[in-house]
Amino acid sequence: MEGLKLLAPVWDDYELIDSGGFEKLERFGSYVTWRPEPQAVWDKSLPTERWERLADAVFRRDLRSEERGEWVCRPTMPSRWTVRYVCGDMRLQMRLGLTSFKHVGLFPEQAANWNFIYDCVRRLDAATSRPQVLNLFAYTGGATLAAAAAGADVTHVDSVKQVVSWARENMELSGLNGVRWIVDDALKFVRREVKRGKHYDGIILDPPAYGRGPQGEKWILEQQIGEMLEACAALLQPRGSFLVLNLYSMGLSSLLARTVIHQKFGVPSAEQFGELYFSDRAGKNLPLGVFYRFLR
Repeated sequence: MEGLKLLAPVWDDYELIDSGGFEKLERFGSYVTWRPEPQAVWDKSLPTERWERLADAVFRRDLRSEERGEWVCRPTMPSRWTVRYVCGDMRLQMRLGLTSFKHVGLFPEQAANWNFIYDCVRRLDAATSRPQVLNLFAYTGGATLAAAAAGADVTHVDSVKQVVSWARENMELSGLNGVRWIVDDALKFVRREVKRGKHYDGIILDPPAYGRGPQGEKWILEQQIGEMLEACAALLQPRGSFLVLNLYSMGLSSLLARTVIHQKFGVPSAEQFGELYFSDRAGKNLPLGVFYRFLR
């Protein structure tokens, strides 16, 4: 066991400029966004006037909704733009866009896991041709791109057709291939894969706290994560494989993830768990989710 880790990726095209007052000011490439952040419970370091001068796009929450809202933008702010992520030989390019749910199509803290995934696949690639990787709740595909860039055949599963199309666009922008695109409920998909006797060399899970499948299937993390992990344990190769689990729900810890993983998969030969974060210019550390990952 390596113990609790705090991971903050280094990324030229991303910067957390400031945070506080339940908001964050971020730079994605050439553009700065201002949006809600429930974990930024402290005070801002920069004055509001400075935020107003820097921000190209500001998310204003709809008072009738907990999640939806609209962006107020400068005339020079595009509706879509691209960023690059480079780490060693891995070179990815992703298209961003302003959504009504405050997201931009990218969770930049996940770059720390992309590095791990890339290294794991490269190690597998030295032992077997075209490692098989399953990415569940895969969103716009950052982890999919990392695995594909390292030489894997990736099965990318998400319940939202438009998001899968976005991920395919990111694959094409990055000059990659070798991805199987699946629009499906993740739990239904893994149940079928178990029945088919499928096996994967790596599995990545990034489940939301709540979600809906394409047929209205309900996902509640605390109620269904056990069954999901049990199915994944049946799908993951018993030797030489890897697993990555992210949890964004406030109140869930990496120790919780470690305990349930050990119960479903057994104790691995090497594991890491902890928090993903970024520091703003004033040195305030903003936690952005917990992770657990292992190697067999």
